[in-house]
Amino acid sequence: MSCVLRLTDVSKRYGALKVTDNISFAIEQGETYGILGPNGAGKTTLFNLISGDTRPDTGAIEFDGADIGTLAPHRRCIAGIGRSYQVPRPFGGMTVFENLMVGATFGGALKEREAAGLCIDVLERTGLKRRANQLASTLTLLDRKRLELARALATRPKLLLLDEIAGGLTEPETHELVDEIRRVKEQGVTIVWIEHVVHALLAVADRLLVIHFGKHLAEGSPAAVMDDPEVKRVYLGLEA
Repeated sequence: MSCVLRLTDVSKRYGALKVTDNISFAIEQGETYGILGPNGAGKTTLFNLISGDTRPDTGAIEFDGADIGTLAPHRRCIAGIGRSYQVPRPFGGMTVFENLMVGATFGGALKEREAAGLCIDVLERTGLKRRANQLASTLTLLDRKRLELARALATRPKLLLLDEIAGGLTEPETHELVDEIRRVKEQGVTIVWIEHVVHALLAVADRLLVIHFGKHLAEGSPAAVMDDPEVKRVYLGLEA
């Protein structure tokens, strides 16, 4: 196994607030790595640092063995880092298929014919083929979440960042989405997943990281992390 993503002592401060505080971890190829933490723990900031939307103040971020700390977001996407956003951001005036084509041609740097073939495959894999010609603005929440996933997959990511993709879904919808993410995992894509719907994350994750006020709180197997007294106290509100 090779290391796909490595963060070493990464910190980010906004004024007096240190939102990411010397975070370090490494993720192996094909692994699904879950990140938990209360609201305001710094989870989305961590994703923004990895995707390039935000630059760290200190520390190093490596992708596939190369330092990407100064690489622009679109260059990181072309290099193989795809992501979804907590609030779906489709191009509402475009069809589902056209949204995927944007991801494949601009994020994946594919020529139109190759991109079209990939997008058709992704539509089938994510259950959106029947919605291909539907305007993205008319989709249900579940299908908008699927579109977030599909558009990220259309960039051909080696590393997929999922930001609370199960949020707001019903229990049956969550199970559908988890099954789709499992299929992505089975194809060898490395996944980092931030999620508040804990049971969804536990169904897929190989390892968990819990952060609190930007700091590393616990890391390890899902069972060990969820049994950690500090995690129970801080994240679940339980006394050990």
